[in-house]
Amino acid sequence: MSRTRTALIIGGGIAGPVTAAALHRAGIDAHVYEAYSGPSDGIGSGLALAPNGLAALDLLGAGEAVRAIALPCAHMRLAVGGREHELPMLADQPPLQVVDRGELHRALHDHAVAAGVPFTYDKRLTHVEEHPDGVTAHFADGTTATADLLVGADGIRSTVRTLIDPEAPGPDYTGMLGFGAQIDCEPALPDDTMVFAFGAKAYYLYWKHADGRVTWGANLPSAQYYSLTEARAVPAEHWLRVLRETYAPDTPGGEFARRTTAANLEITGALHIMPPVPHWYRDRLVLVGDAVHAPSNSSGQGASLAIESAVQLARCLRDLDTPTEAFAAYERLRRTRVEDITARAARINHSKTPGPLARKIMNALMPLMVRTVMNPEKTMGAERRYRIDWDAPVQREPAATS
Repeated sequence: MSRTRTALIIGGGIAGPVTAAALHRAGIDAHVYEAYSGPSDGIGSGLALAPNGLAALDLLGAGEAVRAIALPCAHMRLAVGGREHELPMLADQPPLQVVDRGELHRALHDHAVAAGVPFTYDKRLTHVEEHPDGVTAHFADGTTATADLLVGADGIRSTVRTLIDPEAPGPDYTGMLGFGAQIDCEPALPDDTMVFAFGAKAYYLYWKHADGRVTWGANLPSAQYYSLTEARAVPAEHWLRVLRETYAPDTPGGEFARRTTAANLEITGALHIMPPVPHWYRDRLVLVGDAVHAPSNSSGQGASLAIESAVQLARCLRDLDTPTEAFAAYERLRRTRVEDITARAARINHSKTPGPLARKIMNALMPLMVRTVMNPEKTMGAERRYRIDWDAPVQREPAATS
């Protein structure tokens, strides 16, 4: 029987509200503390939720609210040098659900609040004190909060990660900056199709909404690193000039760049990927979501993995006596899966800027690749069919034998 009754959640993005809602369902009171001054519903652009992520949200009763704000994408195409190739999909799985990140944050926040989870803002964590029966969080404004344990859902620049292990690795820069926009443009594309395009100089992706608008996202190669704050400090007009120059040779990428304005340009800054984190937990502190596993956006699984981990963490804390036992079981359930997906995404990142010869070779080999190495069962079957059995009891880690 679990002895955990209360939890502090640091971070109110995706993993934080889902972890809090899952803990609430597991009978554990959770309180979310967010460094920003309010819900983070104005951050980021579009993202995709895979069937496995939606299935995890369904366990908490949040799936339908997310589907209501999402666009289903049942088909995918790969565009290389002006030629498009239809990508095979898993026929027995629901489509990807593409959603605005800010709207997703809002939906998950509202669901957690409706479940009874409190949120407190302007609470930037500085340090923690651990004691035999709990942990006390200290915030920059001088206030504190105490509970049985603390969950770091504070993103890729996690403070909790460094509190668990001061030598923990930070995120690696992929060499690309992220941008996005919703524009008025009507390419010859079905509403339920996403296109991944290898342009002459840079990669981009796009999909069309039922009302004719297009969402597009650009991965701009950049030797210079720009954090989100640094990238947004640069005038949007500068980035527009760079994007228009970069994508000018591409169709329809050049048109997308020309139709993007300073008012609707979404600037994300550096795109990251997390290397393996040696220590997921310590005593009464544990990590979840991007704080511990952040695959690049190429994976299509970042948000879904964060949601899965939140639900699995709640199951472990529900069923095992102590936080340490629960955290060990949680890591055992999650590490191999998330690191395998992160490694796959890293391999995709290396192919995002093929030269002219490489693009010709890709086009020539694509029909064969679609039937072999791009077989959907091999590339995404295990990822998307993953389902969590909420009712199944979590087992303790087997005792080591001598």
